Amino acid sequence: MKILIIGLGGVTNGGKTTLAEKLKKMLPNCDIISQDDFFKPESEVEMDERGFKLYDVLDALYMDEMVKSICNWMKSPASSGVVKELQNPSDNLKNTDDVYILIVEGFLLYNYEPLNELWNRRYFLTLPYEECKRRRSTRVYQPADTPGYFDGHVWPMYLKYKNELEENESNIVYLDGTKSQEELLSFVYTDIIQELNQLME
Repeated sequence: MKILIIGLGGVTNGGKTTLAEKLKKMLPNCDIISQDDFFKPESEVEMDERGFKLYDVLDALYMDEMVKSICNWMKSPASSGVVKELQNPSDNLKNTDDVYILIVEGFLLYNYEPLNELWNRRYFLTLPYEECKRRRSTRVYQPADTPGYFDGHVWPMYLKYKNELEENESNIVYLDGTKSQEELLSFVYTDIIQELNQLME
């Protein structure tokens, strides 16, 4: 049995979840773990002096629980119940019966050391400031974004963590989140298939 762990990280509203869901439909034995499922309850999230809840930091998440979930999946991926026949398996996707793929998607994946030895491939979606702010304004959050929250907390934290990556981490594929979903899907899918084929050799 072989497993492939794919990281799909990057900016808020960059298209991570959409891309993950589309890849899941195209890849064999594929499952998704979402970082958003590991947020602490609002009462446990710190607040800064401006009254902003600090959600866009590692401390707002149960990261140890997330690592545990990934490791549990790795121990027995077949028991996660995701095994499925592909509708139209492509010609370059043969003999994948005992290959299992986990896509982990979230906004803060590569700044947490215990996760960094797990990835086979890492992708990072980026957006320019204006487009990110526009997309964010169309989404409804619980709790809702307070006035000034994007400029005061969300965007500065994104830049901080992205700069950390660029200084310390290699082997991250940066993706332009303004490209069409089809273009992004095609690129990432092709890249994962190449990785799969190397794994099968």
